[in-house]
Amino acid sequence: MTPATLDATVLEELVSAAVAAPSMHNTQPWRFHLRPETHTVEIRAALDRALRAEDPDVRGLHVSAGAAAFNLRLAVTHHGWEPVLRLLPDPHEPQLLASVRLAGGPHARATTAPDLYDQIWRRHTSRSPFSARPLPGPLWAELVDAARVEGAHLHVPDPDETRRLLDLTYEAETRTIADEERREESRGWIRSEAGTEFGIPPEALGPQDAAGHLPMRDFSALHPPTPQPAKPFEQHPQLAVLATDHDHPADWLRTGLALQHVLLLATRDQVQASLLHQAVEWPDLRWVLRDPRNGPEHVQMLIRLGYGPEGAPTPRMVASGALA
Repeated sequence: MTPATLDATVLEELVSAAVAAPSMHNTQPWRFHLRPETHTVEIRAALDRALRAEDPDVRGLHVSAGAAAFNLRLAVTHHGWEPVLRLLPDPHEPQLLASVRLAGGPHARATTAPDLYDQIWRRHTSRSPFSARPLPGPLWAELVDAARVEGAHLHVPDPDETRRLLDLTYEAETRTIADEERREESRGWIRSEAGTEFGIPPEALGPQDAAGHLPMRDFSALHPPTPQPAKPFEQHPQLAVLATDHDHPADWLRTGLALQHVLLLATRDQVQASLLHQAVEWPDLRWVLRDPRNGPEHVQMLIRLGYGPEGAPTPRMVASGALA
């Protein structure tokens, strides 16, 4: 097989990998387009699934698209081509967020590719409390290196800094619940039918949300803000902070690349994860998330990591339906 004979089956497998990436409220805000003359798969913003209240600058949408681009790049390698990734390839088309060109002919699959490719289908968000078992140092080092390769920074906060970040997350959560526009938007994305491909699945609305325990957000926003619970969600929470030097759309896409690289490495080692995005959605809280010891960086995401039960699969759109 050569790139000229790329068939619909392989194309759907590539897109199926891409749409397995995480996105805010499972909006899956992307569309894919094949340019057969250049053997290029494009990722475009689906602005009809953007979150107007919670993600007004579409920063989160870009992060999601970057995660999808990482999966697409990994899948192209898995199928035997060399992926050539470009971010924001056409300044005249701002909705064209990334493209991956299939270069060369099929070759022997890289021995490292299946290692992470297989994790695409195993990675699920876990919203349950994790055990006190610490992640090993070599894995932390690998996660830091993975983020760096994608153009981002990953920091591991100490216990005091972790508590500060969780306090800011709690402050953001209480603000969101009190904000009518944001809570109505969140409620609108809760799945009402089992066959729906988009939205927040019912299993994400667990009892830890109803009890107000962080770090899980209350997607239903049915519970008024309360004082922080005396009982912590976890005895020894383990966080990672993803940040970039700048804060432009290309940096948001790089964040998504780094995020998915980190998540798949964690999945490979049976480490579960969930994303703490609440404070990043409020500009003033997002600024104080940064640790001055790391310089004038821009925090893009908090990641909660640990050992515990696997999360349930989240529904995804059919690959053929994601192609435009």
